[in-house]
Amino acid sequence: MVDVQTEIIINCPRDQVSAYAADPDKAPEWYVNIHSAEWQTPKPLAVGSKIAFKAQFLGKQLAYVYQIVEYKPGQLLVMLTADGPFPMETMYTWESVGGHATRMTLRNRGNPAGFSVLFAPFMSFMMRRANRKDLKNIKKRLENQP
Repeated sequence: MVDVQTEIIINCPRDQVSAYAADPDKAPEWYVNIHSAEWQTPKPLAVGSKIAFKAQFLGKQLAYVYQIVEYKPGQLLVMLTADGPFPMETMYTWESVGGHATRMTLRNRGNPAGFSVLFAPFMSFMMRRANRKDLKNIKKRLENQP
């Protein structure tokens, strides 16, 4: 089992952080490994929405579809891979901290299958590293907006 959780404090209001982070069209801007996001269902984001992502991780090109399984704007977003090489759940949570800051938590968990099982500890390490970069990117983008 791979279960990686990272978090960061972003000096912006929760509604601003969650709206940006929950927008699949913005994912390639702040995720280090995601190159594109393509809606497979009509906008706006809702439970049941499907988005196809293309990414690169550990030197491999990945294509997978996430389906939104839970969405509470400003609080929680849970996505599951509908297909792809590695069954994964991704969860975002947002919590107001102090006056105008937000704690954003990013959690990825899944069960690698086949040969991937051998690399689960390494994958966890690399995912944590990538997630930290992603959260630093979103923090920088949001805090430096005009």
